[in-house]
Amino acid sequence: MGWKIEGQFDESIKKCVFIVVPHTSWHDFFLGLLIRGVMDTTINFVGKKELFNFTFGWYFRMVGGEPLDRSGGNNKVDSIVKIFNQKELFRLAMSPEGTRKKVTDFRTGFYYISKKANVPIVPVAFDFGNKKIVFHQPFTPTESIENDMEYIKSLYRGVKGKIVERSFE
Repeated sequence: MGWKIEGQFDESIKKCVFIVVPHTSWHDFFLGLLIRGVMDTTINFVGKKELFNFTFGWYFRMVGGEPLDRSGGNNKVDSIVKIFNQKELFRLAMSPEGTRKKVTDFRTGFYYISKKANVPIVPVAFDFGNKKIVFHQPFTPTESIENDMEYIKSLYRGVKGKIVERSFE
């Protein structure tokens, strides 16, 4: 389809948080599945537990999904960290934008998941403008969220999503 992969993912990393930017279209999910298949690697996602019912649960699990149970007073970050702690292999892909709409800032959940689970962040760009998937080097958060977020955001400057006007910048 004319796409290329730039950079590579170190398969020895058994647990991490992939942050995929920009997230502008439902096509991003299927592009992610396609790239994951080409790379022949396990990459996961989470969804509310209600999505994993009898009707669709088998499909979501088959493509790497993990139900997220937020009952019992757990917040989303703690619930995801619990999944990391229960698995030997868990590579969570998520969008730090939190929506497919235009945003000017990232949500910070991915950052706190990484810190609490003690796993690296792997920034990934879906650059529709240049038809390439870019895997950046794994990043371990420091004690300065401001500096870390500025560094992470810098990796996505100029990257265009499927719906260009919704791209992060």
